[in-house]
Amino acid sequence: MEEGQWKAQMELWKEESIRFFHQSLHYARQIPPEQLYVAIASLFVASLFFLLSIGIFCRKKSNTVLLTGLSGGGKTVLFYQLRDGSSHLGTVTSMEPNEGTFVLHSEATKKGKVKPVHVVDVPGHSRLRAKLDEFYPQAAGIIFVVDAMDFLPNCRSASEYLYDILTNAIVVKKKIPVQILCNKTDKVTAHTKEFIRKQLEKEISNMLNAFGFHIQVSLVILNVARLFAHSLNNSDKLRASRSAVSAADIANDFTLGVEGEAFVFSQCPNKFTVAEAAGLTGEITQVEEFIRECVKP
Repeated sequence: MEEGQWKAQMELWKEESIRFFHQSLHYARQIPPEQLYVAIASLFVASLFFLLSIGIFCRKKSNTVLLTGLSGGGKTVLFYQLRDGSSHLGTVTSMEPNEGTFVLHSEATKKGKVKPVHVVDVPGHSRLRAKLDEFYPQAAGIIFVVDAMDFLPNCRSASEYLYDILTNAIVVKKKIPVQILCNKTDKVTAHTKEFIRKQLEKEISNMLNAFGFHIQVSLVILNVARLFAHSLNNSDKLRASRSAVSAADIANDFTLGVEGEAFVFSQCPNKFTVAEAAGLTGEITQVEEFIRECVKP
């Protein structure tokens, strides 16, 4: 298009725009003021809703996955397998969280862009479990590790710990996916994931039936006591934060199960899966699949 034609076209567009503006202004003057105000208010609300929707959908999604469970379950070995592809033989029971942001070792050679994962290995010692509460707000998924070899002697303790997680206010409200990971299933004496799942359901169901509401209140109080003990060990840090124990910590915990029915994990609002792994031999495919469901690449 030549320069003269371009200028003529621009003039035509300008005239059309002016004519459209005057027509719109004339039409607006014919509308009763009440209707005009309603239309303007509706347009404002719709625009505000649109902007809020963009903010919600564009909000950065968490890439944090928590490894937790009783001590000795093999959480730290799994952490190193996910990060390095090695069991790091000789690891001992962790007394502080191990955490790191990395591309899963199995995806290290994968072509294209791969989203790193922030994995936190939370110690399973009863006095250190309160640290888990610090990571719930960022969690995209929780992996509860169970020792498939030494399961039966620890079934009650594992059930109570799992109960604490499943009734946590943040876990329930955010519907954080939970995976029970039966580790060490490569051993001959290891229990199957189906057996472990049924025993955990049975144990939690027995707890609820035997003590009813009282045990739920007791476990909530136990959670608060654990938080309080943690606050004594970290008083300086907690003074500067919002994680101090308050009455809200009690009110925000949820009960579990359906009254009059045996407890099953399908009653939980969270997405719930049971998987198997063998940390020492590197058989962690089901763990990685769960992580990738929680943290999209």
